[in-house]
Amino acid sequence: MALLEIDGLSKVFGGVHAIQDLSFSVGEGAVHSVIGPNGAGKTTLFNLITGLYTPSAGRILLDGADVAGTPPHRLARQGMSRTFQNLRVCMNMTAAENVMIGRHLQLNQRFLPAMLRLPSVVRGDRDARERALELMAFVGIAGYAAHMASSMPYGALKRLEIARALAAEPRLLLLDEPAAGLNANETAEIDALIQKVSDSGVTVVLVEHDMKLVMNISDHILVLDYGKKLAEGTAEEVRHNPDVISAYLGAA
Repeated sequence: MALLEIDGLSKVFGGVHAIQDLSFSVGEGAVHSVIGPNGAGKTTLFNLITGLYTPSAGRILLDGADVAGTPPHRLARQGMSRTFQNLRVCMNMTAAENVMIGRHLQLNQRFLPAMLRLPSVVRGDRDARERALELMAFVGIAGYAAHMASSMPYGALKRLEIARALAAEPRLLLLDEPAAGLNANETAEIDALIQKVSDSGVTVVLVEHDMKLVMNISDHILVLDYGKKLAEGTAEEVRHNPDVISAYLGAA
């Protein structure tokens, strides 16, 4: 069953067709990767799916409902979460506090109870911290809970962002280049973490340039070129597709 369906999606910036009549679907529980050369439209696609951009044409179906143009905070309530290519971490907060930010949908946000620090608010804050610590252990950075984010190594910050995205309890998680800037050992840790997230029942859509990681973990791969679908299929099918080899992977 498809959790996410893209139907005839297009996005035009002035005279630039960043995404052109794109259609594909993402099966529930799958790891679905989007690859392509720089400028292929991968991040634009993510920004359309997550509500940062409004499509020029086409539909974005989440569980069968068209959510094209829906603001990100409403999509979060519908079970969609994401990370960004460039870190979006609050460096003046602890690691645990960063993850707790992702729990805002589960907290009592009414003004009066918060101002009076009613027992329900205190209990909610305590539960949010406990869940944040669980997620930090899940992504392998439990030892940094009390550390300021500014003191954490880059690889740990990448996993911190994933923990914060998971704190919203998403059904669909979009990861924008989670291995960018990481060394081989850190990339292997991200590889294992993505598989762990998928095994937990969260559907993952991944944009990534590290082809070893993509080929290792993907159930399905979509290849973009100048905003158009160049190919799609399993890792084995994409690896041997002559159009993909010519445009992106390169011949040996």
